Amino acid sequence: MSGKVYLIGAGPGDPELITLRALHCLESVECVIYDYLVNQELLTHCRKETEKIYVGKKSGQDHITQKEINDLVIQRAHAGKNVARLKGGDPFIFGRGGEEAEALAKKGIQFEIVPGISAGSAGPTYAGIPLTHRNLSHTVAFITAHQDPTQETSTIDWNQLPQNYETLVFFMGTKNLPDLVKQLVRHGKSQRTPIALIRWGTYLTQQVITGTLETIVEQAQNMSPPTIIVVGNVVNLRNQLRWFDNRPLFGKKIVITRPHQQSVKFKSELRRLGADVISFPTVEVRRPGSWLALDEAIEKIKTYHWLIFTSVHGVKYFFDRYFSIFSDIRELKGIKIAAIGPATAKALQAFNLSIDIIPNEYCAEGLLESFQEKTLKGMNILMPRAKVARELLPEQLRKQQATVDVVTVYETILPDSASLHLNEIFHSNKIDMIVFTSSSTVKNLETILQPWPHRLKDIAIACIGPITKKTAEERGLKVDVIPKKYVTTSLLESITEFFTP
Repeated sequence: MSGKVYLIGAGPGDPELITLRALHCLESVECVIYDYLVNQELLTHCRKETEKIYVGKKSGQDHITQKEINDLVIQRAHAGKNVARLKGGDPFIFGRGGEEAEALAKKGIQFEIVPGISAGSAGPTYAGIPLTHRNLSHTVAFITAHQDPTQETSTIDWNQLPQNYETLVFFMGTKNLPDLVKQLVRHGKSQRTPIALIRWGTYLTQQVITGTLETIVEQAQNMSPPTIIVVGNVVNLRNQLRWFDNRPLFGKKIVITRPHQQSVKFKSELRRLGADVISFPTVEVRRPGSWLALDEAIEKIKTYHWLIFTSVHGVKYFFDRYFSIFSDIRELKGIKIAAIGPATAKALQAFNLSIDIIPNEYCAEGLLESFQEKTLKGMNILMPRAKVARELLPEQLRKQQATVDVVTVYETILPDSASLHLNEIFHSNKIDMIVFTSSSTVKNLETILQPWPHRLKDIAIACIGPITKKTAEERGLKVDVIPKKYVTTSLLESITEFFTP
């Protein structure tokens, strides 16, 4: 039996503008066939084993024909695969979705249409331009300009269009902009009519040019596809309603080097402020080679007076192993707990544990200062931590006559895939800032990015705390940003201040 084909609108570019129905389809299919205008971040919603086929059509380049795309979709469906045909915007608004649906219907293949947000409405919205307005525009027309408007065979009714619609939205009109403007003026539009060009609308690389029919051709000489063109008085509202591309970090490319699982929230917050965030993990966290030392420590857990956690990873891996030995958290009854900072404390509180120490300064030095007030003579302390870490804390606690057991609960390594994406990130992008959140992220990037530090010239450097800053400076980097508190929320504020004029 043939598989089912989902003709899906991926939306205009912002990955959060895809529908729930579309995501459910992407999660379930065996094959995804996607276009040039699809944000490839959406492909992360597919299963790892899902076949992914790119059939993008880009202006000025050789590309697969529409018939070849139709045949490919049909072939995969006849092979019994459920297929997501992922298209930019909405499949039925200048997306050739109708043609592809016809081809499927002729072959008797079951299909479903999943609408998407059209770039023709979303692009202007993200530019602060309402297509209709009670005082300015009661009519709007959507037109494909992917044809030469001077040709006699044009399907556009130039005699009626400029007069009958107060707002005009042109798709794919960048190349034909001079002729498009001539036709509008020739058929009744004033040269003073406002016009806007919106390139990569809703993306964090969005560009907007506004002018009039008299000035726009000269203004847009360096504008290239994909672009939405809006003509009408509603364009004048942009300065008042602009909301997307005037955020404090808009247009800034920021590389974050922390592990994927730790970067989700931080990445989201940077994007909320307008940054174009590139995730480039230089650290991968994995379980240690042996659990023997940790298992022995857990078996005698009641002999410890203090548990000290210096990272969220330490909490995770310790309790993963703890619950493989004990089923009850109450085995920790009577043991005091110290956390190096609020994120680590939050991870501990998820187990309904009370935290006895959170230092004012979120580093080893801060913990030591907090312990200065404690009597540690004869105390047994357990520190579950990374395989490679600073020895300052256990050494100083031992000087206070405590017995300190340091056990490895995780290791940090350079990800295998890091060097594969290196050139893609550092050659293809103009990077404004790199964010380091640990000494290991600095050391690992130095290992693969050569010549160091020459390749980071003119790139701002942000570090989460003084230890990371010291590591960066020892390796020849000038650190531009360090937060007052060594947590990501404070780091976010400091990055925003750095880029605010």
